[in-house]
Amino acid sequence: MSPETAKSLETKTKLLEGALRTLTEQGIAKTSARTVAAAAGVNQALVFYHFGSVDELLAAACRYGAERTVARYRPRLAAVTSLSELLTVGREIHEQERAGGHVALLGQLLAGAQTHENLGPATAAGLDLWIAEIEKVLTRVLPATPFGEFADPAGLARAVAASFVGIELYEGVDTAGATAALDALEQLGFLVGALEELGPVAQRAVRHHLRRTSRR
Repeated sequence: MSPETAKSLETKTKLLEGALRTLTEQGIAKTSARTVAAAAGVNQALVFYHFGSVDELLAAACRYGAERTVARYRPRLAAVTSLSELLTVGREIHEQERAGGHVALLGQLLAGAQTHENLGPATAAGLDLWIAEIEKVLTRVLPATPFGEFADPAGLARAVAASFVGIELYEGVDTAGATAALDALEQLGFLVGALEELGPVAQRAVRHHLRRTSRR
């Protein structure tokens, strides 16, 4: 790799990280070529040189941020062995992401998607990275539970992702309510954990009951 190419990649990375930082700290309304360049410590003309427009930069930053974050948690998700553990890990991730300002970032991206055409698909693509990881976990752990033959891992993965997105947005207007929602999910995890610990006979009984209920 030539020094020029390495320098170009370094500048693009600075701009991507500067865009994410600006969105988090100043919001979508104050995110511009000038504010992003200031956060990145580069000339604002480089925004247009490397990305063509501010909207293209924001879309690229959205994908960049999602890929980096999902990669950080991928080993933890790969180690999950039960549904109850998945719910516990989900809450851990939520707390860590909130502390890092990423919950606020997601809120800004979703708000910006209403007025910035490229942000909608980019934000959806970022969420799809999370959904893919959750689906892998569900595909692995569901067969060992009484719910295995009744649940669709792909649909359930989207439901899980959507619930956490909703809670993250709700947190901005009602912190106590969002905490209560997370507590309810944790209680659900305890119930799921209890079912997972049932013996073979009890699990067969649960499956039989679910089959009868699903036919109604």
